[in-house]
Amino acid sequence: MNSLPTSPVEDRWLSVDELAAYLGIKRDTVYKWITRRSMPAHKVGRLWKFRKEEVDAWVRSGAASDADR
Repeated sequence: MNSLPTSPVEDRWLSVDELAAYLGIKRDTVYKWITRRSMPAHKVGRLWKFRKEEVDAWVRSGAASDADR
């Protein structure tokens, strides 16, 4: 029997609310960071979706820091 591989829950796209909860910020901050700080985000129809690993790398790069803003 040939079945499609299942992807782990951690490998799915996150919503704005899920990402805000994950980062411990407000959803308004997520929208601001998309436009003002080039947070990695993908528009799917009218919704913004995020890959956790892309956002993690973006945060680690220092792009979310207030130091130079």
